[in-house]
Amino acid sequence: QVHLVESGGGLVQPGGSLRLSCAASGSIFSIITMGWYRQAPGKERELVAAFTFGGTINYADSVKGRFTISRDNAKNTVYLQMNSLKPEDTAVYYCNANIRSNYFTLREYWGQGTQVTVSE
Repeated sequence: QVHLVESGGGLVQPGGSLRLSCAASGSIFSIITMGWYRQAPGKERELVAAFTFGGTINYADSVKGRFTISRDNAKNTVYLQMNSLKPEDTAVYYCNANIRSNYFTLREYWGQGTQVTVSE
């Protein structure tokens, strides 16, 4: 079994910064993809930023130049540095990963979500 544990959400004023962390633990053979999605009230869940298979990075157009995803492979952890936050960034942020627990088994996992609120 694999678990994704997120941390770092909270309340911040517009223009402020937050850093999210997501650590994967458990039976991990290899991590294929790992990244962040978000879901605002009344909206569909959307990709924010993610490392794809092969190590390239995808960013949502709305966060390019403001958010940076990074990772620590030794710790099976990804980070999302969010700068110049806007009220429209308010959402529950979810960590997502596709992980092999052995050579034959590939599954998608989601974290429990962490709330990010950008408000005066």
